[in-house]
Amino acid sequence: MAEGIILVDPLPRTLDLIMEPDVRARLEKLGRVVISEDAPMSDAQIDELLPETVLIFGQTALPRERLDRAKKLKAVINVETNFLPNIDYQTCQERNIWVLTPGSAFAAPVAEAALGMAIDLARGISAADRAFRAVTEQYGLAANAETFRFAGASVGIIGLGDLGKNLRELIRPFKNPVKVFDPWLPDEIIERHDCQPASLDDVLSTSQVVFVFATVTGENQGFLGAREFALMKKGAAFLLMSRAAVVDFPAMLDAVRSGHIRVATDVFPEEPVPADDPVRQMEGILLSAHRTGGTVDALFSIGRMAVADAELILRGLPPQLCRRADPALASRLRSKPVRVT
Repeated sequence: MAEGIILVDPLPRTLDLIMEPDVRARLEKLGRVVISEDAPMSDAQIDELLPETVLIFGQTALPRERLDRAKKLKAVINVETNFLPNIDYQTCQERNIWVLTPGSAFAAPVAEAALGMAIDLARGISAADRAFRAVTEQYGLAANAETFRFAGASVGIIGLGDLGKNLRELIRPFKNPVKVFDPWLPDEIIERHDCQPASLDDVLSTSQVVFVFATVTGENQGFLGAREFALMKKGAAFLLMSRAAVVDFPAMLDAVRSGHIRVATDVFPEEPVPADDPVRQMEGILLSAHRTGGTVDALFSIGRMAVADAELILRGLPPQLCRRADPALASRLRSKPVRVT
């Protein structure tokens, strides 16, 4: 067993949610594990434990004054998977404290769901099911008057991070021409994934299907608004798979009501969505309750990635599975914390 305390403050996750028994056993070999799962760990307990803490699993607030007391701290692994603005990231970097997230665990399941939802929007699968149940179904060509084939359709991806890259790999058999807008990436990276770098306006105006995987920052909140939706082709499909704050949500719904575009969304400005929200009754929009990433295997992957990297760090080696927080980037992120339910 390594010397030091492993502080586990994982809410809104729990260890049973993210760690199978064998992974938890590996965690417990790393040091003296102190866990708070019934409620977030109290400030008093955190301050008492910090001088002997070597690893933190959770979203614990770490301003500079706390880091000054955490002389043995080697890593903070955010198992909620967002980089929150409650850590002095610059100080962590200066002191060689790894701040990590295993958020890429969600990339494959989100991409898989996005592909399924895109095919649904293109072919009208769930809409046809609803019509059949209401005895208003049509047959043959009449039932396909407003559909299109996803195979070969022009695709736009906004944000080529882990989610976007996974989606791009999934759709290769469909032989879609793919344009990408991502101002954080050089053209060479985009081209390496067999995509064409493009401006936002170009992606929106030329794509039959647009996938949004953009991270929300202090600079891009609501950057997809009425002007941008008007640029899209009539009947195009727009899939919001990352964060609701990157779009002007009312403007998006207006574009759906007008019949200009069809939309699928896994995220909403307010979650849970109120029971009386009119979006529940809208046609032309496919709704998903922020569920595309949270599969059992993805959640267990969080634990496996976190523990594997913790083992490396305590051996004096760099982590290999989780993504490290870059202070310049982390300070710009504005993702909402996952709610405890």
